[in-house]
Amino acid sequence: MKKFILFGIILCSTLSFAQPPAGNPQGGARPAPVIPGTVNPDAPRGNGKISGVLIDSTTNKPVEFATIALLSMQTGKPIDGTTSDEKGKFALTKLVPGDYRLQVSFLGYKNKETGKLKIERGSDINVGNVALAPDVKTLQEVNVVGQTQIVEEKVDRLVYNAEKDITNKGGDASEVMRKVPMLSVDLDGNVTLRGSSNVRVLINNKPSTIVAASVADALKQIPADMIKSVEVITSPSAKYDAEGSAGIINIITKKNTLQGLTLNMDAGVGNRGSNLGLNGNYRAGKMGFSLGGFGRANYNIKGGFENTQRSFFDGVTTETRQIADTKNQFIFGNYQLGFDYDIAKNQSITASLRYGAQNGKTSQNLATVFFPGGIIPGQTSRRDVDIKNLSGTVDLNVDYTKTFKKPQQEFSILTQFSRNNRTNDYEADLFGSSSDITGRDRNDNLSYNQESTIQIDYQTPVKANQLVEFGGKGIFRQVDSDYKYFISTGPTGEYTQNPTRPNNGLDYDQNVAATYFSYTYTSKSKYTIKAGARYEYTMINANFRSEIPGQSIDIPSYGNLVPSINISKSLKGGKTVKLAYNRRLQRPGIQFLNPNINAANPQNITFGNPYLEPELTDNIELSTSAYIKKTYLNFSFFARRTDNSIENVRTTSPDGVITTTYQNIGHKENYGANVFGNISLFSKWQIGGGADAYYSYITNNSPTPSLNASNSGVVVTGRMFTSLSLKKGWGVQGFGFVQGRSVQLQGYQTGFAFYSLGIKKDIKDDKGQTKGSLGLAGENFLTNPFKMRTELSSPTFQQSNINYFYNRGVRLTFSYRIGKMSFDQPQRRKKSVNNDDVKDGGDGGGQPAGGAAKQK
Repeated sequence: MKKFILFGIILCSTLSFAQPPAGNPQGGARPAPVIPGTVNPDAPRGNGKISGVLIDSTTNKPVEFATIALLSMQTGKPIDGTTSDEKGKFALTKLVPGDYRLQVSFLGYKNKETGKLKIERGSDINVGNVALAPDVKTLQEVNVVGQTQIVEEKVDRLVYNAEKDITNKGGDASEVMRKVPMLSVDLDGNVTLRGSSNVRVLINNKPSTIVAASVADALKQIPADMIKSVEVITSPSAKYDAEGSAGIINIITKKNTLQGLTLNMDAGVGNRGSNLGLNGNYRAGKMGFSLGGFGRANYNIKGGFENTQRSFFDGVTTETRQIADTKNQFIFGNYQLGFDYDIAKNQSITASLRYGAQNGKTSQNLATVFFPGGIIPGQTSRRDVDIKNLSGTVDLNVDYTKTFKKPQQEFSILTQFSRNNRTNDYEADLFGSSSDITGRDRNDNLSYNQESTIQIDYQTPVKANQLVEFGGKGIFRQVDSDYKYFISTGPTGEYTQNPTRPNNGLDYDQNVAATYFSYTYTSKSKYTIKAGARYEYTMINANFRSEIPGQSIDIPSYGNLVPSINISKSLKGGKTVKLAYNRRLQRPGIQFLNPNINAANPQNITFGNPYLEPELTDNIELSTSAYIKKTYLNFSFFARRTDNSIENVRTTSPDGVITTTYQNIGHKENYGANVFGNISLFSKWQIGGGADAYYSYITNNSPTPSLNASNSGVVVTGRMFTSLSLKKGWGVQGFGFVQGRSVQLQGYQTGFAFYSLGIKKDIKDDKGQTKGSLGLAGENFLTNPFKMRTELSSPTFQQSNINYFYNRGVRLTFSYRIGKMSFDQPQRRKKSVNNDDVKDGGDGGGQPAGGAAKQK
């Protein structure tokens, strides 16, 4: 019943306003200029008519969606206009008496103008077939020497064009993310934006429960070959969900919306991984299909860690030292079926079904020594741990979009169903001081994250320089976790329930109702203001499967109003200045909520907290950009403050075990600057790069002296890339990234570096068209292994951890395309559901320092 009520609120709040604005501007304001395809509402109307059919002069086939403008013979200015339909037909009606001529234009054809057409009262003129001549020019030879910028800045976002970077071939999305300005990706694949992991990751403007489960794991499942671009939105407008306190990252994958039939093959093999992808696209007329699959296998992923920790409990110091070797292997698969259909020239429906599967296994040999002064001095133990990370994800989208004659006027209904089933288990063989197995320990954790979404959006221009957008949205989310603990004695003993950790489960339902309004105004002096507000109301119903006295979950509903404003000014010489403010909120994801106790490393235990509330963040940003000859530069300054921040809370026990959970006791402040730029040399060589620096202050505000902590410091990152296009289809690209020491609440983590170098040769057919490519790329080929240190301390414990990463890799890549596509029909922009409202754990709430070292 709650879902129906929620949907009714959204539907009523949206449809009650989703009507084109009526009436004319009052006062002395000058009428808005007429755009072909619209009619000036102030213009007088008659009963004259002009009609006809547009055809191709060489094929005699109809020309669809061409623009027909009605020009006044007296002034030469357009006073009305329309477009041709799928049969090439067009008609202009309600014309007043006068002398006119038609002007027809369309991409790929020469402009066409008719002679004088005299309209009298009641005239009905049929101009018959209007032949358009293709705009073809015969050239002896053309050398294309310009290059698309790898990094571009748009009005509301920064775009990294991943498809232009050949070093990405054969990699995954986490490797692509390292090259995007303002983003940092650690060696486990965890993403931060300007020092915050509270970002929302979308795929083609859509959420996915694969990302809700774990951002780092999701990025490993997205092949770099399929990524067209990555968009970073640091100041989202009210149209976006309020979630993602630092901003939104939108991964755009390659699409084929042209006419014809193609089959693309991408393959790669290397010393640490191999991949194979097949993608087919077919489009004819109004209908298009796509079917594809991609598989990737990672192997030889070695790692290790050394961990030393001291616990201080009731005047007793316990010291524990651990050393482990790890080995990881992953198999990923993505399969997708897409469909789109143009119902009419102004209406379309799209649908897609995607299934993704992951099979990840980690083996760990962990040795632990308790030193004198501890509870059990001198004792040595060993654990061989096998960790399973299995998941399957289904995403189903059905979307309807209708456009109107007036440019930018649009109505859409977007729906999505997404579900991720996950198995995150471990099983450990326990050894004493000898090599004999003394027992076994097991944790089974089955969980799922399911989302159903409906979204209604409407936008319409007001006059020629204003745009209004509003809509509503409902998200119905169900999260379930079923966890069990078992132990056995001896190497073959039967598993029995672990009495120290009772079996239980968590059912967590979260429903969100949202509505928004956004207004954009552009002045004659080149100021653009985009302001709006979004209201979200959240209802939570949560309970444990087996109720424990004192552990009932009662979280009240809450509402949040999140305003946003973006102001930009265009200056001479291509310079732009922008100022933005927005408020964001961050709801906790399943990693922070799941009460399952992860004890794969029994000296470092982690579990979630289902009582968590959302974080609230205020952001302000000032940026400027300029083109200086062939150089593009961008500077930005930002400040961010987060209250009610979700932070780690670590406690210690008499036997030296450090337990980590989460509470809303944090406060964060970040102040910093970003700079990046591109320069083009000789039209064939591009060099780009940038640096980020920010001051970070973190405190957990805990009233308990033993838990209270704060820290501050400056964090610096930098990146640089170069791209050189050579003759005969050869190209070379290189990339380097370095991150300095990062600040954590109770300590710090040392920095790391990453670099790659690639060379590519295009494969051309007999006509000189590119059909494929062959490439060779290497990463970290001079470094093996890489060492990262983490130091943490508090009044109750000290911890020093060193992780070893073996990231040296070389891979050979190959791609080839079969078939031909043509631009026979322009495609409308497709829209889709966009949920960006859940806090994803950087490390998934998994192992803290000293836990299993995950490898990429």
